[in-house]
Amino acid sequence: MKLIEVAMPLAGINQESKREKSIRHGHPSTLHLWWARRPLAACRAVLFAQLVDDPSTWPKEYPTEQDQDAKRKDLFKIIEEMVKWENGQDEKIMQEARREIAGSIARARKEEIPQTPSHVNRYLFEHAPQIRDPFCGGGAIPLEAQRLGLSVLGSDLNPVAVMVSKATCEIPARFRGLPPVSLKRSQELSLSQNWQKAMGLAEDIDYYAGRMREEAWKQIGHLYPKIRITSDMAASRQDLKPLVGNELTVIAWIWARTVASPEPSKRGYHVPLVRSFDLSIKKGRTAWVEPVIHDEAQGFHFAVKTEGTKGPLKGTVTRQGGVCLLSGAAMPFPYIRAEGQAGRMGSRLMAIVAEGRRGRVFLPPTREMEELAQQAQPTWKPDALMPVKHRDFKAPLYGMPSFGDLFTDRQLVALTTFSDLIAEVRAEAIRDAEAAGMSRDQTPLAND
Repeated sequence: MKLIEVAMPLAGINQESKREKSIRHGHPSTLHLWWARRPLAACRAVLFAQLVDDPSTWPKEYPTEQDQDAKRKDLFKIIEEMVKWENGQDEKIMQEARREIAGSIARARKEEIPQTPSHVNRYLFEHAPQIRDPFCGGGAIPLEAQRLGLSVLGSDLNPVAVMVSKATCEIPARFRGLPPVSLKRSQELSLSQNWQKAMGLAEDIDYYAGRMREEAWKQIGHLYPKIRITSDMAASRQDLKPLVGNELTVIAWIWARTVASPEPSKRGYHVPLVRSFDLSIKKGRTAWVEPVIHDEAQGFHFAVKTEGTKGPLKGTVTRQGGVCLLSGAAMPFPYIRAEGQAGRMGSRLMAIVAEGRRGRVFLPPTREMEELAQQAQPTWKPDALMPVKHRDFKAPLYGMPSFGDLFTDRQLVALTTFSDLIAEVRAEAIRDAEAAGMSRDQTPLAND
């Protein structure tokens, strides 16, 4: 009988599983936010408890209930310690868990229980059952099986899931204990350093990603300028006054799609399609976009507010349809879709998000930033068509039949630039690996 069939320290497991939601640095979820990711803590605990025997299974070794309870508490303590996020890399704690798994397997095989770390690891490799996850998704179960020293086989039909699992489980294991191959990085770092786990691979990723960023900045950096905080921007914003004259790095441009107003008196002036004007709803750091309507000739402009009272308008689009910002006239979905299919849907910059010293800074749009984005001229875009009869693909109804239509011109330029650079950096990494003594057949990049 396995421990999971008798009892589990659920309070500790649940607490750590909940805690993972707020962990960002180093967590696999930062690689890709998989929609149904299982908590690493829960997967680690369940795998352990499925393989470790409950003490009642061995009455000769634990003859009384008191003996069984004492051993069970020891196993609970191991689980409660190993599920903690900071202990995931603690080799001493994980080795203790591996030894308990190996001990249960050895008892069943009527063999001597391995004691030393090397003996335990070898015993698990030779005798532990293989963990198989046919729908591995974000790779939480395969990753935790590896951490416990178990052989694991995972698969998934979704190529994104396969890529995430390869990146977290398969590729780091290939480079375990190896130094970085990048020539420049190898010269900067001590070659005598003890490269534990996938530290060498991490150094390579950091180096080649930096190379891509440098080259991309040379090619398209002019499309992503910093923004200078002016006195006009800070005139009605107390939070911006200390930043006047500073140049901030822009991390996002927030756009709104637009269609012509159906109200004849507005003479086809384009109005925004926005579900919410909120930019931040964090307590103490709220920010929102407030449309400011001018006279009929000038239309409106977007202001960004962080203080005061929000206007009554929450958005211009709901599940029932849209409403004209200027006149309040209804804009049913058939009208919006017809405008999109006729190629008359436009866009307008609504807000700019910059990186400040203490967090994000929300800024109003500027004419210069909007015009700059329009200078991007992509040479290619994905022309594959989206399904037209599928409940989750609404874009074709609005005149955007291909996947390429979902991106702005500037986004397409950035995507194609990075795609081209990946091929160049990949070739450089292969050359560096071969120069470091790795044959082409041994170079994963040459075959993946």
